[in-house]
Amino acid sequence: MTENMADVLAQADPGSPVERRSLWTRFSSKSPVVLALLALVLGFLIGALVIIFSTNTVLDAWRGIFSSWGAPGHALKVTFDNVGAAYRAMFTGSVFDPSQFWHSIATGKQWDNTLTPLSETLTYATPLIIASIAVGIAFQTGIFNIGANGQAIMGGIAGASIGSMINMPAIVHIPLTLAAGIVGGMVAGSIPGFLKAYTGAHEVIVTLMLNYVIAFFLVFVLLSTPFQLPGQSNDISRTMHSSAQLAPLFGAASGLRVSYGIFIAAAVVYFAWWFLERSSLGFDFRITGNNPNAARASGINARRVIVVVFLISGGLAGLAGVVQVSSTTHYVDGNFLIGSAGIGFTAITVALLGRNRPMGIVWGSLLFAALGVGGRNMQAATGIPLDLATIIQSVVVLFVATPVLVKEIFRLRSSSAQGIQLATKGWGS
Repeated sequence: MTENMADVLAQADPGSPVERRSLWTRFSSKSPVVLALLALVLGFLIGALVIIFSTNTVLDAWRGIFSSWGAPGHALKVTFDNVGAAYRAMFTGSVFDPSQFWHSIATGKQWDNTLTPLSETLTYATPLIIASIAVGIAFQTGIFNIGANGQAIMGGIAGASIGSMINMPAIVHIPLTLAAGIVGGMVAGSIPGFLKAYTGAHEVIVTLMLNYVIAFFLVFVLLSTPFQLPGQSNDISRTMHSSAQLAPLFGAASGLRVSYGIFIAAAVVYFAWWFLERSSLGFDFRITGNNPNAARASGINARRVIVVVFLISGGLAGLAGVVQVSSTTHYVDGNFLIGSAGIGFTAITVALLGRNRPMGIVWGSLLFAALGVGGRNMQAATGIPLDLATIIQSVVVLFVATPVLVKEIFRLRSSSAQGIQLATKGWGS
């Protein structure tokens, strides 16, 4: 039955199975939530294939499938056991262990052990949400801020300096520390902003190179200024005073690391929604990103928009950096946000995964945090490398970035025109 014939039958009988199938196809092919969930399913399926082809126990079981009548069933059991154990360890390490959860409910004890996986996921996700919002706001304006990691480092340096070298009451010290982080990120963001606005320099190249400049600046600050921990020759800073730290939400005695920074992340999400959807400046941002020609025709000052975008995006990235250091380590060292710990680079992926929408970014950050935290538990419990979590993250982003491919795999075709539009439309849409 062709698609046109299905449409005719659906109009003739609205309650028919064809109509219900047509409604599902239209909804699922248009809904970014459904497409993201299907991309997640594909990510876990490919992750399962990686486990199968990289686990010697599974491969040995399949090599012997012709040795006896029960060998194929044994091979399937070994396969499901290994894949299930890996994903079970990933879930229990990032959300909760069901058996431990019911034990805590029944006895009222060991809630700290029960909530530790979720606490670790939220601890990882908190600065990632803020940094991803920073990147997403820039992307919605058509600005590719690839320097969020460097801006986060500058925010961490500025915030940790105020937090460790000044003494004052917590009610003043914490806001001042956070403000210093925002200013540090804004300073780092203003450089590519002014260069692009007034010289036409490409922001991707400038922001990417500034990441390296700021990384070396971090080492200089830690080795050649009073910010270095006294009596130390290593690249490590002073420890932030307790009055400048974002304390654990459930108290230090609980052992749960999730801090009050989670409320800062929630405030940033609300700010981003209000700014982009309700403020006139946010409207200018979105118009500039969606149609630069229309923005110029309506009298929007492109230079002003570019500079302000980088100031806001850089300031939020700096806030992510200071929240990271104030919530966890309470000091900065030469590896701060360098390498795999660079939340600014992960934020680019999360922003794209969330389609630059604040709530989409929240769910994307929680997913990436859960995969990262759960991946470490999986490696400890099963011996499967942590790289599997990275593979799943990459595959999910790949399929989210190619919705037409997801539609073809799950046969969710609508119309060819819409397929082309989704394949070519910008990430802010």
